[in-house]
Amino acid sequence: MATEDRKPPVPTEESPPKTPPEEAERTRIITPPPLPADSDTPTRAIPRVQQPQSWDAMTVPMARQTPPPAAPPAKPKRKRRPIAWTSLFFGLAATVVGLFFVALLASMIGYIYIASELPPVEELRSRQLTFASSRIYDRDGRLLYEMIDPTGGRRTYVHYGDISPYVIQATIATEDRNFFQHPGFDPIAIARAIYYALQEQEVVSGASTITQQVARNLLLEPEERVEQTVSRKIREIVLAAEITRRYSREEILEIYLNNINYGNLAYGIDAAARTYFGATADNLTLAQASFLAGIPQLPATYDPFGGGREAALTRHENVLRLMVEDGHITAAQAQAATEEMRAHEFRPIFTDRIPAAHFVVYVRQWVEENLGPELLYQGNGLRIHTTLDQQMQAIGEEEVANGVARLAERNVSNGSLVAIEPATGYILAMVGSVDFYNNEIGGQVNVNLRCRQPGSAIKPLTYLGAFEQGWTPATILWDLPVTYTDTAGNIYEPLNYDRQFRGPVSLRSALANSLNVPAVKTLEFIGVNELLDISARLGATSIVSPQLECPEYPLTSRPLYGLALTLGGGEMKPLELTAAYATFANGGEAFAPTPILWIEDSEGRILVDNRVRTGEQVISPQDAYLITDILSDTEARCLVFSC
Repeated sequence: MATEDRKPPVPTEESPPKTPPEEAERTRIITPPPLPADSDTPTRAIPRVQQPQSWDAMTVPMARQTPPPAAPPAKPKRKRRPIAWTSLFFGLAATVVGLFFVALLASMIGYIYIASELPPVEELRSRQLTFASSRIYDRDGRLLYEMIDPTGGRRTYVHYGDISPYVIQATIATEDRNFFQHPGFDPIAIARAIYYALQEQEVVSGASTITQQVARNLLLEPEERVEQTVSRKIREIVLAAEITRRYSREEILEIYLNNINYGNLAYGIDAAARTYFGATADNLTLAQASFLAGIPQLPATYDPFGGGREAALTRHENVLRLMVEDGHITAAQAQAATEEMRAHEFRPIFTDRIPAAHFVVYVRQWVEENLGPELLYQGNGLRIHTTLDQQMQAIGEEEVANGVARLAERNVSNGSLVAIEPATGYILAMVGSVDFYNNEIGGQVNVNLRCRQPGSAIKPLTYLGAFEQGWTPATILWDLPVTYTDTAGNIYEPLNYDRQFRGPVSLRSALANSLNVPAVKTLEFIGVNELLDISARLGATSIVSPQLECPEYPLTSRPLYGLALTLGGGEMKPLELTAAYATFANGGEAFAPTPILWIEDSEGRILVDNRVRTGEQVISPQDAYLITDILSDTEARCLVFSC
């Protein structure tokens, strides 16, 4: 049989060669998918890979080759290790968070500890009626006046719903505008108080919310209420927070408005409404409610029956302004309320004549400003021992009455007197007007506490400045006509009161005879600012800052004084001027005037003690002697006055 030399078939596209199964596992041919027929993308021919003729031919045993040893790696360059900022940040953050939680835990522990030591706030309502009368004694221990126990006076408890909405709005705007938002204390106000305390280097009062006032007045002991310490403030804040947790805001405000002192023995808003307006708490008008809201800050100062009518009306306008700022009322409503109060006639409630009435009112005001008005009637009462000498007081009242009578033909209708002991500053007598009960002359006004022009009584302060700059009583001054022109072109020509000029005179003669021209020339020499500085050193600060200390005058800044200041062209309080003269008599050692010897509570604990006082040497004893010697030299007055 013939044999044919047959060649293996060439694989075609129709009949691809068969691949052994083991090779199929190892060899996979990936064919790209064809492009869509309707594609506009140009195609590119992909050559086929020529497959081998025989799979057997591709099975070639290969010897296992050993790779050559790798070359040793090159020694890398040493790089500086980067700072782990992320780790540092998270470490600091963890520290801050940890400290925060430690501080928070410490605060919570401290809060719990302080709260456990405080009176329980559940006693708040039961403590509302704990008060008694206070007594005022003269320097010899004799009873001068008794401030009646409010439980026997005017007080009617009213619920929140029976109080005029105007009272609520005015009280909130005046005392605590964030009352319904804060947790019993105002952190922002406290921070502000801390800032001012750091500025003044002492603990200052203020920043108390309505809730804090309730806590202080009803839960703290009387002696603790007057403390100006950080610990007392912290206890007060903790109590306020506890009260806020246990009582609604309406309950707190109800307690406050039924216990606050409105002056004139009126405790609580209903008693105040009856005392000042013959109304009740639920029918008070905007004008009446806003007026009453301003009284509790200083009841004696804002007492319209005790000479404080103008101050009370000014305070009333401030309350209305706050109500407008907080959106409670409109400016037009505020203006109408202002006019209503200006036209209102306040009738005094005093039914019995008070001995030394101006002095008694002054003592009450002193206690309110220095200890707080609540101490006068709450707790078990105070025993206030004063400096008043009743015999000297009687003499002073008689002399004022006689002096006014002598000068009646010159249209003089009123007068005042104050007597101070130079070595102590004790006020021995105080007559604020010729008749405390005479409304026609404003008898309730204590003229000694109001700013008045001192006239020639300020001249010794001018000459004191000259002594401090080297002049002597023998220094010659020229009492001749002189003309001054200010920057605006105004001409000033001082004259003596008798319109005469006496040529060369000694300083002693010029002061003793109260000559005006030499005094003006002396002030020109020492300077206006030096006279103001001397006044402040001697305690007469009202002439330095009348815009702050003379509320009866609508001043916004200190006036620009001229040379006429030495002739009385400014204003100061007679009490301050008297204290300045007392400093001359005391060899230059100054004592601030005071009506208080000592104050004690019902258990004999001393709250104020002025029985031993230390003065301040504000001028040299030599200069004080020279002024005193000239003022007491009757012969030196012969140039003008008869000897």
